[in-house]
Amino acid sequence: MKEEFEKELEELKKELKEELDEELEELEKELEEEEETELEEELEEEKEFEEFGEFEKLEELKEFEQLEVKEQEEFEELEELDKKFEELKKLEEKLEESEEESEEKSESESEESEEEEEELKLEEELEEEKLEETKLEELEEEELEEEESEELELKEEEELELEEEELKEELEVELEEELEKEEKLKEAELEEEELEKELEEEGIGGIREI
Repeated sequence: MKEEFEKELEELKKELKEELDEELEELEKELEEEEETELEEELEEEKEFEEFGEFEKLEELKEFEQLEVKEQEEFEELEELDKKFEELKKLEEKLEESEEESEEKSESESEESEEEEEELKLEEELEEEKLEETKLEELEEEELEEEESEELELKEEEELELEEEELKEELEVELEEELEKEEKLKEAELEEEELEKELEEEGIGGIREI
């Protein structure tokens, strides 16, 4: 918007300056021509006045009035040019004001952009902190899982050790029982052997008695 407005103002300036220059040149030319024609007319009027007398004098008065009308028109044209110059000045003032406003806006926009950049940086830092927190939480969870798994392994090992001890105790009990049974068997065998011996001895003695 600012660039378009500046371009339009520059174009208006150029157009007004060109128009003013052309009008000034035309007025200068007209004035020069009028001055020349006036001098020529005066000379001619003097000659005609001398030649024709009062009638020509009236004609000169008419031409003089026409010249006054032309001068009045030229004066009005000059006033219009002055007005155009004033309009040009006003446009330049507006342009300066708009430039100042645009500078202020650009400054405010730059400040806003800086604030936005700071906010973005803060947001990025917050996001990084959140990511770090999530990573820490994940690490803590992994550590907890590892600890739990280690605890489970320890418990399983303890249970296995207890089972092994129980099995050992059962085996020891069974071994003791088997040993006791073997001892009892041996005692029974010994008793049987003794009985057999006694029986044999008794049989031999009976035979001898017979």
